[in-house]
Amino acid sequence: MYDDSIYNMTEELKKEYTVGCCGIDCGLCPKFHTKGNSACPGCGGPDFKIKHPPCGFITCCVKKKGLEVCSECKDYPCNRFEPERKGFDSFVTHKRVFQNLEFIREDGMQLFLDQQEVRMGILMNFITNFDDGRTKSFYCLCCALLPIEKLIEAQMFIVNQNQSFSIKDKRNVLKVHLQEIADAMGIELKLIKVK
Repeated sequence: MYDDSIYNMTEELKKEYTVGCCGIDCGLCPKFHTKGNSACPGCGGPDFKIKHPPCGFITCCVKKKGLEVCSECKDYPCNRFEPERKGFDSFVTHKRVFQNLEFIREDGMQLFLDQQEVRMGILMNFITNFDDGRTKSFYCLCCALLPIEKLIEAQMFIVNQNQSFSIKDKRNVLKVHLQEIADAMGIELKLIKVK
């Protein structure tokens, strides 16, 4: 039976809740950037227990071993990652689980967080300035999967567009440009149809 005594209802369980124990890029997930009751606090963030069912990764990594991410563990990768290896989870931010954990293992948490902060800043720019209420998931997907230098390029590309373009025109141009970058790199995105 699950022991929920490890969780205080509103307490943060871990320091870096924009990065999941399992390597999920929580800070680039649409639910993390949602307003209201359906917002996700990230991995072990405030109100995590209220928002999420029990998580074996949190229990093992945080409670039992006092770690931030699984790749800090001597047993990584353990059998908890078997579904990830088989690709069963379609959750967008799961696509980079192993890349994220290996990056943290080799280059450290701080460098990963620095890069994630750049990605999150670009994502917030896209959401704030070019979201029509239906593109947030697309922007999250792009910011999670595309290389940082390509995201910076896309951000500069849209800034340099014709100033007479409406926000809708710029949004459409940005979406097409991001899709073209992904296509050229062989990265699969689900493009929301441009209207």
